Amino acid sequence: MDMVLLLTVLIVVFAVVFDFINGFHDTANSIATAVSTKALKPRHAIMLAAIMNFVGAMAFTGVAKTITKDIVDPFTLTNGTVVILAALLAAIVWNLVTWYYGIPSSSSHALIGSIAGAAIAAAGFTALNYGGFLKILQALILSPVLAFAVGYIVYSIFKVVFKNNNLTKTNRNFRLIQIATAALQSFSHGTNDAQKAMGIITMALIVNNYQSSDDIQLWVQVICALAMALGTSVGGWRIIKTVGGKIMKIRPVNGVAADLTGAAVIFGATFIHLPVSTTHVISSSIMGVGASHRLKGVKWGTAKTMLITWLITMPISALLAGIIYLVLNLFL
Repeated sequence: MDMVLLLTVLIVVFAVVFDFINGFHDTANSIATAVSTKALKPRHAIMLAAIMNFVGAMAFTGVAKTITKDIVDPFTLTNGTVVILAALLAAIVWNLVTWYYGIPSSSSHALIGSIAGAAIAAAGFTALNYGGFLKILQALILSPVLAFAVGYIVYSIFKVVFKNNNLTKTNRNFRLIQIATAALQSFSHGTNDAQKAMGIITMALIVNNYQSSDDIQLWVQVICALAMALGTSVGGWRIIKTVGGKIMKIRPVNGVAADLTGAAVIFGATFIHLPVSTTHVISSSIMGVGASHRLKGVKWGTAKTMLITWLITMPISALLAGIIYLVLNLFL
């Protein structure tokens, strides 16, 4: 096996590992509210999330193409194979660290920051495709703000519509609805998150001259969808505890409002081919719902910790990827 083929295979393997880790790291995003309100038992919730993540991942490829070509140009990327390998390793390390400490950080921020950091280490700041990169940054920054605002509005509407309903009966009905909204949110998670690994693999295939377009091959789509679904089936209990209970006390009506908000914002981003952080979007939708329900009911200390993690993820991932690139470049 020649070196180019070996490195390409390594990138595919690490991309699949990243997708698997992304699955168990981000499982909490789509099912934490349903588990917290006892709408679904944990095992059933994870099975539902795994199936819907797979279906969602197979449904779209637009975000994958954005990852392939909008951060850096794979057709002109200097030492592209090592750049991609370093980016994947850095993103995996950061995901594992934040998973271990139960912090719902962003896999998207980690991967995008890592690609940028490794590319800058290889060829300087001119390596970045600034038009595409800034467009992605805008989506990553604005989507949580939008999710918070929409969550606030949706729950405000719910309060007016259901203010005279019997609380016990309303909660029971919303637990049933929440099964559907959890499935919808898991599907939306698959439509956006799994595509990031597809984009990385496609970038590697272009860099190493195994394909000449940014089309996502079917085998790439299938293995990434499977990796995401299998990772989801493992579950991320540490993060489920944070998202499901440490942001606010979630009731079925809160959960439905947050799930609908998160799914809508993620679907919107997928529709216009932009990667967003499902972690940020869903956590922010819960905060928006919580603020609408009762401002003091949101545990703002947890929110502050999450916000700090969100802010530091991209620069730390970029720095880590740059260091890993320099080390790898000495041996490859």
